[in-house]
Amino acid sequence: MFTGIIQKLGRISDRRLSGASGKLIIEMDEPYEKPEKGESIAVNGTCLTLETWNGKQFVFHVMEETFRRTNLGEIPKGGVVNLERAMAAGDRFGGHIVTGHVDGTGEILKRENVGSDLEFTVSLPETIAPYLAPKGSIALDGISLTLASLHTDRFTVRIIPTTWEHTALQYRSKGDRVNLEGDLIGKYVQHQLAVMLGKTQEIPSARKEISMEDLLNAGF
Repeated sequence: MFTGIIQKLGRISDRRLSGASGKLIIEMDEPYEKPEKGESIAVNGTCLTLETWNGKQFVFHVMEETFRRTNLGEIPKGGVVNLERAMAAGDRFGGHIVTGHVDGTGEILKRENVGSDLEFTVSLPETIAPYLAPKGSIALDGISLTLASLHTDRFTVRIIPTTWEHTALQYRSKGDRVNLEGDLIGKYVQHQLAVMLGKTQEIPSARKEISMEDLLNAGF
C-alpha cells in the first residue's frame, strides 16, 4: 500500500523487454537507504518489485502488460519518474489509499497557471470515471491529488508549488500520458452496488445504469 506522497525522483536508465516480461532500470541521485530485495516501490504510481540494485541503479522486473498499460513503456530514457516505497505499518498517512494498481492512462490536455498554482486538465477514460467523485481523490503518476473539477471526459487538478517542485509533473507537457488510479473506496462502493443490483457484467458502465429506484430497492 502507498499514500501518494512522492519521496524521491529517478530517471529511466534502461528498459529491456524479452517476450512477456522485461527489466526497468531506474537511476537515483539519492538512493533509498537499505533497500530490500523483493520490496514494493511505486514507480510513477505503478507498484513494482525491486529485483536487484547496484549503487544508484535499481532494477525492477516488469511484465509486458505493465509497459503497455502504463506510461512506463513510453517515457524515454533519461525521463524522470516519481518514486514511493510501500508504506510501513504505523507510518504517517499523508495522502490517500493508493494500491499501485494503475487503472489506465489519461492525456494531459492543458497545463496553465492559476494564481500561484498550476492546473492540469487530463482526459478521463470511461472505465475510470465511475470511481471518481467531485472533490475526491485520484492518483496521477502516483501523486495523491484532489479533483478540482470532474466532467464526463476530463478532470482538472491543482498543483501547489511544493508538489510541482518535488515531483516529475514539472517535466510533463501537453500531450503526455499520465498513469491514473481511481479512489479505492469508490471502486469498492461501485462494485458492491453492482453486485447487489446484479449488474456485475459491465461494471465500468454500471454508474450509468444505477438509478434512484435501484438504490431504493437495494435498501438505501
